Amino acid sequence: MSDSTTRLRMQVAYDGTDFAGWAQQRDQRTVQGELQRVLSHLAGEQIVLTCAGRTDAGVHARGQVVHLDVRTVGQLGVERINRALPGDIRVLEVDEVTGDFDARFSALWRRYSYTVSDDPRGPDPLRRRYVLDVGRELDIEAMNAAAAALVGEHDFTSYCKLKEHGTTIREILALEWERRIDELSGTATAVMHVTADAFCHSMVRSLAGALIPVGEHRKPVDFPRAALDMKSRAAGVPVMPAHPLVLEEVGYPPQGQWARRQQQTRTVRDLPPS
Repeated sequence: MSDSTTRLRMQVAYDGTDFAGWAQQRDQRTVQGELQRVLSHLAGEQIVLTCAGRTDAGVHARGQVVHLDVRTVGQLGVERINRALPGDIRVLEVDEVTGDFDARFSALWRRYSYTVSDDPRGPDPLRRRYVLDVGRELDIEAMNAAAAALVGEHDFTSYCKLKEHGTTIREILALEWERRIDELSGTATAVMHVTADAFCHSMVRSLAGALIPVGEHRKPVDFPRAALDMKSRAAGVPVMPAHPLVLEEVGYPPQGQWARRQQQTRTVRDLPPS
């Protein structure tokens, strides 16, 4: 960021169904690509976005956060941006921030949801694109008992697609399932809520993949923890489909702590000796 630019923070929502994920790719429709195209046109300069979390193809967001640096702010109001965007992306908020804010590295936590239709009648047809249909009622109590053993800071190698020079150590702050009954259709869903300081690739969908079989009584309650302790993809944790997954919210510290949080996040972690 230079002295002649202003840093903006935006909260963004999108339906990920028709996108090849967040990150810009040649010859693919992506959320970043669409947003940068529209913002660059309105601002009259090339805009580059940094997001809080890169969502995969088919994943949705209600609370994605991005930052950008721009020389002229005047054309980048919420209403003007949304009139130019396609209908499956919306900017919800725009505000000016100081240059020490980073949408990715200043974040304290991210919260995702994963929704499963376990109603024997099948999912609400108007929401079927956003739920996983398993067709039989899940044991919420058993899934929450299994989930409790995954909370805390652990090596999630068994739940991640490994990246070179990356770390699979993450801290899950909260992980639980809840039962929901739709007021209009009366159909039942089970919703997983998970909050962590960060997630590695495919981690949330793998968490769902370990816990859903517990709810179906196909795996014992201790399976997810036993898989975690193996620290290997050979643990057999499946990666569930992307379409029920939503990035709900990203949390940040107060303004004076943004730079310090960046420094903490950029430090590659290791677990303390046991």
